[in-house]
Amino acid sequence: MYNPNEHGVWEIRKNEYGKLTVAQKGLEEDIAIAETENGLESTEPDMLFPVESHLRDFIAQNIQSLDVNGKRLKLYIDDEGRNGVEYPTDVGLIDILAVDEEGNFVVFELKLSKGPDAAIGQIARYMGWVKKNIAKGKNVSGVIVAKKVDDKLKYAASIVPEISLFEYQLNFTIQKASI
Repeated sequence: MYNPNEHGVWEIRKNEYGKLTVAQKGLEEDIAIAETENGLESTEPDMLFPVESHLRDFIAQNIQSLDVNGKRLKLYIDDEGRNGVEYPTDVGLIDILAVDEEGNFVVFELKLSKGPDAAIGQIARYMGWVKKNIAKGKNVSGVIVAKKVDDKLKYAASIVPEISLFEYQLNFTIQKASI
């Protein structure tokens, strides 16, 4: 049984692209679902990870398949055995901290929808902390992952060569199984 106190209040509204979406009231993230002949399907390009932790976990679990600056990655693991997922620093939590094949550091900053250009300052702060505290002479680069990278973020990142921009896409389909 639906209970607004337990499940939240949901609404139908237009998203930034002008499409109708279903979203929990008070949250920015929209979940667009369409009914099809065979079941339910997400309507691209609006499908988003419902929470940032899902995006973070997906990338962390598949980090070895990412190619950043021509190199494969793995999660950073410090001397205490702590991995690079929500890595704690004196300047905030790094969403994902990875290292490449040569031991260079890659800092990930994740944004569910549009990546604001303010993310450049945030990731630069994390990169600076890594460089000063744990890099030990290794290079430090950054990756901002967002559903949509707008022109403001592209311009901001264009003068910071150590920062790369990535966009994610989701495709999710539920359909009736054939018998």
